[in-house]
Amino acid sequence: MTHATGEHKHANHLVHETSPYLLQHAHNPVDWHPWSEEALSRAREEDKPIFLSIGYAACHWCHVMERESFENEAIARFLNDHFINIKVDREERPDIDEIYMMATQLVTGSGGWPMSVFLTPDLQPFYAGTYFPPDDRWGRPGFLRLITTLDEHFRTNRNKIEASAREIATAVERALAAPPASATLSEDLIGAAVESILQRFDPLYGGFGGAPKFPHTMDLLLLLRDWRRTQDPEIIHAVTYSLDRMARGGMYDQLAGGFHRYSVDDRWLIPHFEKMLYDNALLARTYLEAFQATGDESLARIAREILDYAIREMQSPEGGYYSSTDADSEGEEGKFFVWTPEEVEAVLGPEDARVVCEYYDVRPGGNFEHTGKSALAIPRIPADVAEKLGMPLESLLELVERARPKLLAERSKRVPPGLDDKILTDWNGLMISAMAFGGFVLSEERYLESARRAGEAMLRFQWDGERLLHTRRAGRSHLEGMLSDHANLVMGLLDLYEATLEPRWLRSALEIHVRQLELFWDDKDGGFFNTLDRQADLLIRSKSANDGATPSGNSVAALNLARLGFLTGDTNLLERANRTFLAFGDSLRRAGAGFPQMLIGLDLLREGGDTLVLVSPGGKGLEEFLKPLRGRFSPYLVWIASDPALAPLSVLLAGKTPMGDAPTAYVCRGTACLPPTANPSEVLEKIR
Repeated sequence: MTHATGEHKHANHLVHETSPYLLQHAHNPVDWHPWSEEALSRAREEDKPIFLSIGYAACHWCHVMERESFENEAIARFLNDHFINIKVDREERPDIDEIYMMATQLVTGSGGWPMSVFLTPDLQPFYAGTYFPPDDRWGRPGFLRLITTLDEHFRTNRNKIEASAREIATAVERALAAPPASATLSEDLIGAAVESILQRFDPLYGGFGGAPKFPHTMDLLLLLRDWRRTQDPEIIHAVTYSLDRMARGGMYDQLAGGFHRYSVDDRWLIPHFEKMLYDNALLARTYLEAFQATGDESLARIAREILDYAIREMQSPEGGYYSSTDADSEGEEGKFFVWTPEEVEAVLGPEDARVVCEYYDVRPGGNFEHTGKSALAIPRIPADVAEKLGMPLESLLELVERARPKLLAERSKRVPPGLDDKILTDWNGLMISAMAFGGFVLSEERYLESARRAGEAMLRFQWDGERLLHTRRAGRSHLEGMLSDHANLVMGLLDLYEATLEPRWLRSALEIHVRQLELFWDDKDGGFFNTLDRQADLLIRSKSANDGATPSGNSVAALNLARLGFLTGDTNLLERANRTFLAFGDSLRRAGAGFPQMLIGLDLLREGGDTLVLVSPGGKGLEEFLKPLRGRFSPYLVWIASDPALAPLSVLLAGKTPMGDAPTAYVCRGTACLPPTANPSEVLEKIR
């Protein structure tokens, strides 16, 4: 979402920022500052409380609060006179967001964005909430009344305010610091988490829990691994049924591919319409792994459509992937995506429109709130629709496929949702991983090329060999990289290496991984801190591992340690992986279902990875060994190809020679390798 260009009555300290979200607020009458030493110093010098407002560009209620309160002259005047006002893009500064989201959850029992937090000049929170209307309504205090009351309390009850702030800050620190490391990890951690996840499975509509309904991709990925081991039909049903219902719902963009963020109902029908890069990266990975596990081509089709959408709409000319698109267009949520029967008929004609409206559930009166319009969904299986219409199923599907590009072309004439075109290193790592994995599984060169372009952009613009930066926009890279930036990019580069066998990706992954260990590793208790130790602008240095909408930095880092340990034969890396799991062992024991990505890494370490070492004269002919792996779900397998550039990086490459002139494979467990073979089918037999 961007504001129209032209003369502005106001300009504040955000005008020089690169974040689209911050720039949206650069001409509010509120005297916003970015989070900076200048703003924090001013709060201390003037002894004023800080009003911290955190949101992101695709956030619908952030736009609402801006229109209602931050563009209100009276509210702005009061904020400017009595507070230091700081605006933060949560995607640029997830470290700040994590701290004050925890405070908000502790104070109110829930969280969300926009986040509205009031701090003492030394950054301790004394009041917190999310969206506030401009005047009293819906049981919420009006924002002007709230800030007037808080200002009065700050001036007249300062001691009480500061005591409360210290109490909240202490609780936040406790919540975001890992408990003491465990000595051992119980054997049933993964089984207990799987049981907990399955208890929340919705047998009617798929997915987990009720409305609002999120994809829970990491839960699905963990379930797939447990099914691989147990072959429990209940588990694979929960996975495939959830993926099918999500893909048939309005949460999936039926015309262009890609998923919206979540469903407001339990049927996946009406989404919250923003599209996030990280959701689509994680969902693409999930559909690809489920396709490998089941061979169901419909799962591969959804994965392709997600990746095609990402290339078409989310990849920048430089190569990196953009962050998100808005829920709103022309000030209305979902307006770009929804249809009336009349609009469909104007594109397709009456006969085809009758069929397509029946298929996509576009009905008179609509299904989306009170707009009279419908989100496209496939609530009934196509065979039932075909029977109702009295036509062969094949004819129905052919007609729908012909109609899709026509409807998409018509939709493209509408005013599109705003694009948040900043490029985040951690989210790019997730999409590079998914894109490379998709290229490998589906044998699609265009996905590999997209992943290469993004990998090159990260190494060119975000990494200088010593320092990894978090964000890039308008030709400017800045902000210190956090644990998640390092870990996710390492994961993406590892997947890009396995998909292409190009040594540069593995070498770069190891370089960034070594730097990550230097900057974030907790040598005392194991595991990783989320931020650098020199960041004086943070209330605490957090060390957390619970997986939310994205996997935690510690979860990805632990998985990387295990993969790299098996790839290189370096047992020190495997020991660090184990220490990371032990660092969060108490949390895993108490609430393992909150750590699905970490349990995926633990599963790999416990199962013990097989490493496939490939050697060939001139590096040719290795595809015959990789071909059978493309369609096979092998979560405990890593592979490396012999190359002079990689010889110093992996002890497993030492002494590995081809059998005569034939490409040759060695299957290794730890540093012990089975006899070599030149027969690809023998490799499949040797891999568990």
